[in-house]
Amino acid sequence: MCNFSPIRLIQNVFNSITEVNTAYILLGTALILFMIIIMWIVFNKAGQPGWTVIIPVYNLYIGLQVAGKPWWWIFGLLLILIPIFGLLFFVVEHIFVSYSISKNFGHATGFAIGLILLPFIFYPVLAFGRYVWSIERDAAKE
Repeated sequence: MCNFSPIRLIQNVFNSITEVNTAYILLGTALILFMIIIMWIVFNKAGQPGWTVIIPVYNLYIGLQVAGKPWWWIFGLLLILIPIFGLLFFVVEHIFVSYSISKNFGHATGFAIGLILLPFIFYPVLAFGRYVWSIERDAAKE
């Protein structure tokens, strides 16, 4: 006699999927909370209020201030709502902002590349390292 039951098979598959999804949700939530804490510290180092990290759109504006970019660049960040062009513009602007943040904290281009490609590693280096934010450093070279 065979103990095969399609209902039991479906239940096992559903339980496996639910466990995997739960793990991804927990991992994603932990990563988001980690980055909020890290960016809070980076904003504080740059002389900005850390709580602005949790306010949508306003945190982009404060991030531009940390990078030393003009306020109207916020419109470029909001262009992500336009398909294809918006995403391309967002990527280009993200590269410029990351480069400026790197320079304002006294790092070279290699660190900016790290901020772009591996932000969950390089932003904690900024947050917990002994780096000092200085907007004049970037402006003096231009």
